[in-house]
Amino acid sequence: MIKQIEFALRARARGFHLITDEVAAHLGQLPRTGLLNLFIQHTSAALSVNENCDPDVRSDMGKIFDNLVKERESWYDHTLEGWDDMPAHAKATLVGPSLTIPITDGRLNLGTWQGIYLCEFRNHGGSRRIVATILGE
Repeated sequence: MIKQIEFALRARARGFHLITDEVAAHLGQLPRTGLLNLFIQHTSAALSVNENCDPDVRSDMGKIFDNLVKERESWYDHTLEGWDDMPAHAKATLVGPSLTIPITDGRLNLGTWQGIYLCEFRNHGGSRRIVATILGE
């Protein structure tokens, strides 16, 4: 079985956002065993798996990335779309556009403390498009 679903995530401000439930709501019934691939169709946001319990992890991740990739660097050439845009592209490259999660017994087989994150690197990124591909039996 191969199934592909495209959906939009609601718009969020810059930051690391737990979206596991929002993603699951779009998937429908999952196969007993398989894989879920999630792909974000944007170059200034990314997807990640990380801590799903303590919100301090999400705010710390934002601070870490803002310190790794600074805004308003004088040497950036790509500045027409705002000071947050070029750093957002660099951050998205560091994290990546896709995730693969195992499906076991008809559910996403994430660890106890794992959740799916939208890593929104723009101040106002807008709605983000996701392509979900489910492979299973």
